[in-house]
Amino acid sequence: MIEDPIVEEIRKYRAEHAARYDNDLNKICEALRQQEKQSQKEFVNFGPKPLQFEQYSS
Repeated sequence: MIEDPIVEEIRKYRAEHAARYDNDLNKICEALRQQEKQSQKEFVNFGPKPLQFEQYSS
């Protein structure tokens, strides 16, 4: 496998970021939500999409 210094740098940053939150995805997501609230940018939330089921005829 070819080693890419850019990919390695991103992986290093991602590992450091995850370690800051004890590798807990819930803590990472909550921190991101707080950053969104503190920013002055407008975010769009389309919400979850309802599941669509296909009915099969026998």
